[in-house]
Amino acid sequence: MIIQKLPLSDAAIIDAEPFEDNRGLFARYFCSRELEHIMKGRTVVNVNFSCTSKPGTIRGMHFQLPPHQEMKLVRCIQGAVYDVIVDIRKSSPTYLQWHGETLSAENMKMLCVPEGFAHGFQALDSNAEVLYLTTAFYNPKAEAGIRYDDPLLNIKWPIAVTEISTKDLSYQPMDGRDLLVKP
Repeated sequence: MIIQKLPLSDAAIIDAEPFEDNRGLFARYFCSRELEHIMKGRTVVNVNFSCTSKPGTIRGMHFQLPPHQEMKLVRCIQGAVYDVIVDIRKSSPTYLQWHGETLSAENMKMLCVPEGFAHGFQALDSNAEVLYLTTAFYNPKAEAGIRYDDPLLNIKWPIAVTEISTKDLSYQPMDGRDLLVKP
């Protein structure tokens, strides 16, 4: 696995190192030893899956409020998505900055989303499948989000938005509000 730091504080992209021969391909998707300096003692407690049927659909931008924050390791296993993270840790040097990365079954990249980041993605293909490895159990009372089109963030989605859930549309613009996320 090749780990590359991203411009946002504590975030990283992890490239697989596939082995190919006449039989096909083999790649390691997760190795606690190789990811030890990213995981820093955290353990994966859930592996979640989503399939998004239509290109242009956005899921996000989601996060868990303290003390239920989670690190996510996100990988697209079928098709492609444009995955976006936003640093919402008020004391971070990259506060309110965002980064987008294309994750696909073909490029085999995995995105490390640290605690204190909002996360979402846009499906670029039909039936895009995503795996999320998380370090905290989901708590519905701690669920929160910011709008995918928040003018304060000005996220540049690569294709026209075709679908987004009613819940994700209900999130209010940040407009300087405190998201209660500490480093």
